[in-house]
Amino acid sequence: MEIQVILKNFGLSEKEAAVYLSLVELGPSSVREIAAKSKVNRGTTYDILKSLITSGIVSYYNKESKQYFMAEEPEKLLAAIDQKKEDLDEVRENIEQSLPLIKTLFEKQGGKPVVKFYEGSKGVRQIFEDVLSVGAKLGNKSYYLYSSATAEHRKNVYGSMPDFSERRIKKGIKVKIISLGEGGQLAGLDERKQMPADNKDLKATHEIIYAGKVAHISIDQNGDPVGVVIQNEEIYNMQKMIFEFTWNKL
Repeated sequence: MEIQVILKNFGLSEKEAAVYLSLVELGPSSVREIAAKSKVNRGTTYDILKSLITSGIVSYYNKESKQYFMAEEPEKLLAAIDQKKEDLDEVRENIEQSLPLIKTLFEKQGGKPVVKFYEGSKGVRQIFEDVLSVGAKLGNKSYYLYSSATAEHRKNVYGSMPDFSERRIKKGIKVKIISLGEGGQLAGLDERKQMPADNKDLKATHEIIYAGKVAHISIDQNGDPVGVVIQNEEIYNMQKMIFEFTWNKL
């Protein structure tokens, strides 16, 4: 792997990596020399050097009223990563402690709907991962599903996560399914009812109602899966109520 890529993964921008590598190659140098080597203007170079000093991978000294900068030993990169991890652990702990307050503030302002868009297999896989992750934490471990997918559409959608049903069952998550038209088989921990419909006229494939969210998964004109997730308690409760009413009528 190229050094620039490694430094980018470490968290440095392209210019920061250029300044750091220039300093590694030059040894102790002035801002002017580092700027010329890295091809970054002097003002930006100086700001970057101050940031790298804070990160612990660059240091400086004064000689004859002139400031020189030098890269610390490469091992300091590992030490900097360890420090970042400690800082993130502390941030995580602070966030966990503040969650009740943040949640109270969120609910007070009405819990405005959050809409997220997902494209392609990787995007839709994120929706399925969320259903499994959140569903496993629920008290009743269950969700609701409308399915209007033909066999072909179902293959395209679940191709994003072929082992979804298997993983769902292992986590003990139950699902009630209303099939719009014929199709679909039971896999385990699932119940299914059918609503008469002509599958050929139904382009949408799935609506998943779970944990305060409603996910719509469909197929675009190219046959690729796309998804929209609406996170809002009121919308969720409305869709859940409609589903349960319909379920009881079938």
